[in-house]
Amino acid sequence: MSENMASEKIDLRGVLCPINFVKTKLKLEMMESDQILEVTLDDGEPMRNVPKSVKEDGHKIVKVEPFEDGFKIHIKKS
Repeated sequence: MSENMASEKIDLRGVLCPINFVKTKLKLEMMESDQILEVTLDDGEPMRNVPKSVKEDGHKIVKVEPFEDGFKIHIKKS
């Protein structure tokens, strides 16, 4: 699967830390290894914390792109 093709998407704009990471983690747990999850996050604290926590859990950030009032991050499940 191409790293640009998300298997699942979740929009967490407006969701506060650490709930946005918890929701991301739960979504990743339901996915198969090597699938891509696209997460839309607000700038600021969510963009500082969620990618760092995802990497600490062993997943890979494959793409980060600006999106309207936030960012889309593509996470490859380990």
